[in-house]
Amino acid sequence: MKIASWNINSLRKRQDRLFAWLESTQPDVVCLQETKCTDEQFPVLPLQLAGYHSAYHGEKSYNGVAILSKQKPQDVRISLYDEVVDRQARVIAAKIDNLRLYSIYAPNGQAVGSPAYEYKLNWYMRLRDCLSKEKNRKLIVCGDFNVAPEDRDTYDPELWRGAIMCSNRERAAFRQLCDVGLTDTLRLHRQESGLFSWWDYRMLSFPKNRGLRIDAILASKSLSGKCTTAGIDREMRKGKEPSDHAPVWAEFEL
Repeated sequence: MKIASWNINSLRKRQDRLFAWLESTQPDVVCLQETKCTDEQFPVLPLQLAGYHSAYHGEKSYNGVAILSKQKPQDVRISLYDEVVDRQARVIAAKIDNLRLYSIYAPNGQAVGSPAYEYKLNWYMRLRDCLSKEKNRKLIVCGDFNVAPEDRDTYDPELWRGAIMCSNRERAAFRQLCDVGLTDTLRLHRQESGLFSWWDYRMLSFPKNRGLRIDAILASKSLSGKCTTAGIDREMRKGKEPSDHAPVWAEFEL
């Protein structure tokens, strides 16, 4: 089973790119983030014609998450397991076959110490608590985590040290999330630095490979041993009007 995750940075703007990529790569499951469209605007029928069922949770102009699957998603949930009222569309979960999959779009945090930063850390805590309550141990969490977990996940560790997406508290929140029993699938197979999933649109960041690795596919222990390969589809950051993120993917022998 091939599972991919992509912050598409506006589904309506990059719908043609998505369909071409689906046709060429044929993933079994795709988790999308930053769809930036309402549920009414989601292209359900075109995706069905392309062979994919959809589960989606959107809002106008911001955020938005979805799960596309060749099998119909079941037991769809669009909230965390708490009583907090949060209008930001940042999480969706579904059961596909015998797996429980999450597509998440973590808050950016804006600046270290800001109210948005504290919201981000609290959101991570809520997500961790939610995942710890999942009864299905065949769990995969995909998405844009808006955290570069280690120095090797940045193009310039000294420049980024302590900055947003690389601060100690954010990295600690990511580690604590993984401590519920999740493994970063890319690092099962690739240990080198210079592997990035996001590049700023400015200052020729992509041609100069000045990026961060902030997108990931996390797998529970029962699945991580079945992950045969993983990578980043860097080519999708090229071309006309790309997303600033590249898709990440992992394959499992299930």
